Formats: sequence, C-alpha cells, structure tokens
Amino acid sequence: MASGAAGERAVVFSFDEKTQIQALDRTQPSLPMRPGRNRTLTHDYKRNGTIDLFAALDVATGEVLTQTRKRHTANDVLAFFKWIDLHTPRHLDVHVILDNVSAHKSEPVRTWLSHPRRKRWHLHFTPTSSSWANLVDRWFSILTRKALKTQAFTSVEHLKDVIEHWAAHWNHDPQPLKWTKTADQIIAKVKRARTALNKTATHH
Repeated sequence: MASGAAGERAVVFSFDEKTQIQALDRTQPSLPMRPGRNRTLTHDYKRNGTIDLFAALDVATGEVLTQTRKRHTANDVLAFFKWIDLHTPRHLDVHVILDNVSAHKSEPVRTWLSHPRRKRWHLHFTPTSSSWANLVDRWFSILTRKALKTQAFTSVEHLKDVIEHWAAHWNHDPQPLKWTKTADQIIAKVKRARTALNKTATHH
C-alpha cells in the first residue's frame, strides 16, 4: 500500500465490515436483453448462504484490502487487523478510521494493539450513528451496485469469487473516493438533522 493522507510516513485506512451478504440465486434464468426489452430477473430467489466482507480503503490511493469471512467476531476483526499489518510497509504508521462498535474495541484487539510492535497503530473511532462518515461505506455501495445487485450466485464460494475478482479489478486502477461536499456543509447538515430530530422528540 502507498503512503496515505497522514503524511509520507503513514497510511490512513477507512475500515468496516459489510455483513450478511447473501448468495441469492434466481429461481429461473434471466432473459437476455434485446431491442425493446431490458434484461429480466425473477422476483423470487433461493438463499445459498451468507458471508461477511472486511475492507480497508487507503484514503489516499483508493486501493482496498479485503477479506471474506464467515462471521464478524472480535477474533475476525483481529485477524483482519493482522492482515492490514502484514500488507503495510514496516516504516509506515497505520491510522485506521472505524465505527465505534464493541468488536472493534474488544479485549483481543486491545491486547494485540498494546504490544510494543504495534506502536505504529492508531485507531480513530467515528461517533455513534455516524457510519456514513466512513469512506469505505461508499466503496461498499459501488461494489453492491456494480457487482452484486443484479447477479445470481449459486453458492457462497461463487459470491466470494465475484467479490474477490471485482476487488482485484478495482485495485488494478484504484481511484481515491472524495466527499462531494465540504466539511462545513456536512457538519451544518448534521446539525439541522439533529435539531429536527429533537423537535420531533419534544413534540411527541
């Protein structure tokens, strides 16, 4: 991974899990597109299992580290942190932006981070209910729209292969994700939303 936004000697990752991705298969094959008719999909489907996707987006380069796992326990989080550590050059500090949930602050994770060898690691938790502020969620949205939404998956392995292939395709020519609004505009919108919610709560 290249050096990130924290400077020449650090990399900044936006990290999160996309949980319970379903391997959904249509009950009948779709009909192909032809002049005057879009491709068709049946409304009913078969469930072939689920997987969880772990992803860390380098905010400076847009490159993404990914792993698919069966669950998202504290030990799964720790295993992915070790994956990040393995793929980040030793001379770089590691800054990770992540949601403020218990699995991310669990005892196994804290113990691992407390070791002197992890002195380069720094976690930055987003406020509660602010997962939208994590850029990797935008990458999940792109993945869903371009690779998962209209696909049919015969098995969890098929789903895993599609995700890994698409992530590799993304990393072949990664693009940094950028906010379309300034920080001041985003903060102002959050304040307006909070005011509206408080008025609604008071009214009821």
